[in-house]
Amino acid sequence: MPPFLPQETIRRKRDGAALDKAEIDAFVDGLAKGGIGDDQVAAFAMAVFFRGMNAREAADLTAAMTRSGATIDWRALDLPGPALDKHSTGGVGDNVSLILAPLVAACGGYVPMIAGRGLGHTGGTVDKLESVPGYRTDPDLQTFARVVREAGCAIVGQSAELAPADRRLYAIRDVTATVESIPLITASILSKKLAAGLDALVMDVKTGNGAFMPTLEQSRALAQSLVSTGEAAGLPTRALITDMDEPLAPCAGNAIEILHAIDFLTGRRSDARVRDVTFALASEMLLMGRRAQSLDEAISKLDAALASGAAAERFARMVAALGGPRDILEARAAALPAAAVVRDVRAPREGYVSRIDVRALGLVVIELGGGRRKAGDAIDPAVGLSDLAGKGKIGKDAVVARVHARDQSSAQIAAAQVLRAYDIADEPPAPRAPVVERSEI
Repeated sequence: MPPFLPQETIRRKRDGAALDKAEIDAFVDGLAKGGIGDDQVAAFAMAVFFRGMNAREAADLTAAMTRSGATIDWRALDLPGPALDKHSTGGVGDNVSLILAPLVAACGGYVPMIAGRGLGHTGGTVDKLESVPGYRTDPDLQTFARVVREAGCAIVGQSAELAPADRRLYAIRDVTATVESIPLITASILSKKLAAGLDALVMDVKTGNGAFMPTLEQSRALAQSLVSTGEAAGLPTRALITDMDEPLAPCAGNAIEILHAIDFLTGRRSDARVRDVTFALASEMLLMGRRAQSLDEAISKLDAALASGAAAERFARMVAALGGPRDILEARAAALPAAAVVRDVRAPREGYVSRIDVRALGLVVIELGGGRRKAGDAIDPAVGLSDLAGKGKIGKDAVVARVHARDQSSAQIAAAQVLRAYDIADEPPAPRAPVVERSEI
């Protein structure tokens, strides 16, 4: 066999060739061990972005990235229930994981969630949790396993031990405009989930202008890729397609979304869109994990876990076990960082919010300092947007959003950008349910 040259693999993919398993294995090995430079990784990602991969290539890439590090065997660790997880393809105001993981744990599932950082214009669950003082998103595998057993859930970042090839590729995709690639998304998500030793996975595939796959056709293709590749690898996988034509929660930003999730779990607020998506995904997890025998039973269990405070207690237990404040539920506002400047953005006239440029809102958060412009950038956990108006009727001078910023200058710039992201019309928009459809293979 001739020696492996990464530039030759890049060239072949650039020219539209299907890569064989040996080429993919060698490239992923170089990714994990540092034998391939960042410029070559970026070129490879761009070649795949434009040329794509067939189903066999995507499966080989997923398998190679899974094998690039350690894997977890929950059966050997004697976990007393099914290891279940959910993953979102990324959205704005999508803090569902923070609510769903403790909810499912309170219903008898175990959720070892390896989450991601912000990608493109979307927020990352790991970045959100790092706004909680002391919370460790990088525990060793022993600590991770212990917290899953004791709290029922642990949401952590991708460690150097699990799928390290993906960790490097993920960071480079974020800053090279190569996020929106079905084979790269499929391999990235599933390599982490397969390494985590799951019994079942539910995917939340976003669709709409705030999603990486803006059209329903593209979202269906991604959902099919994820489900078929997961099932072929022995991981039972289901996918729901959910709406991202408006922010999911009425906020975007790291500490801001943590505060919203805590308020949702403790009953201080309940947003219909967040509830609908969270319950749809969580009920699917309970059914796949045999923690419920019917959809009605699953919904009833989730309602009880939320109303009783059991889900909130699981969240608090997880936060404390991973180094965060033990009184996070009671002292949430004092514990979380707050922005120096809060500025209201008001509607210029009465009418109906007919369209929201959700991607633009995500980019506003990045401009405020709540996301990364390049790999390695520090994030300001306090900045972002709250009180975001959804589609529907709005009065003149009503609050469209509240900007949380470091200073008056950045708040003013962000306010103007937010206003440009909202279209106000005379007629109401056509409604769209937050859960669009369920993907089948």
